[in-house]
Amino acid sequence: MAVKLPKVHGVIGRRLLVNFRVEPGVIQRQLPAPFRPKLHNGHAVAGICLIRLQDIRPKRFPRMLGLSSENAAHRIAVVWDDEQGAHEGVYIPRRDTGSLMNHLAGGRIFPGEHQRASFRVEDDGDRISLDMRSADGRVRVDVAGQTAVALPSSSIFGTVDNASAFFEPGSVGYSATASGQRLDGVVLTTHSWSVAPLAMNRVFSSYFANEAKFPAGSIAFDCALVMRNISHEWQAGSPMYI
Repeated sequence: MAVKLPKVHGVIGRRLLVNFRVEPGVIQRQLPAPFRPKLHNGHAVAGICLIRLQDIRPKRFPRMLGLSSENAAHRIAVVWDDEQGAHEGVYIPRRDTGSLMNHLAGGRIFPGEHQRASFRVEDDGDRISLDMRSADGRVRVDVAGQTAVALPSSSIFGTVDNASAFFEPGSVGYSATASGQRLDGVVLTTHSWSVAPLAMNRVFSSYFANEAKFPAGSIAFDCALVMRNISHEWQAGSPMYI
């Protein structure tokens, strides 16, 4: 079981959010209780968070001891209720990492079990190309795009501000674990929040392309957003038992 750590901090060098709109009933079948899909204009929203973490270390540790890594999380925007009231965040059925340390420590020293994966990334600050292949052969991600001035005209969000407002409250994440009985909780705090749109040339995720989970016509690419050079902290949240 993951232990609760003091706050860990560092820099999000790059955070790419590749988002899909999905039929709510299809998403609901992927969610454990008590989660329900968070809707926007009648659609559920799922996606891939492709994140480069830099200088990650416990508070008061020098920067030179920090770790950097490429990571991917397939996630679904959710809401739920408990005795404290209404909440929103993300449910994460799958995490992958290029870091052996994250793989070994995830779910043990800090929350969130990570599968091993290889990442090939090209990023010149304008154009981004990322290919991820999991070591277990179950998940592949291949995306490429460049900075843009607006979201696609087909996006359910309409404007970047609308998309930003939808995703910003999703700071609490619950990750599936191999036990199938516990979800690991983690809370991310960013010291600033600024997103920019990307125009995508390629978008592929074998996870979302799986028609056993997402029947043909039930899911479609919606938009992509990028964040850069964001100072942040994260800490363990309470686990959830299902």
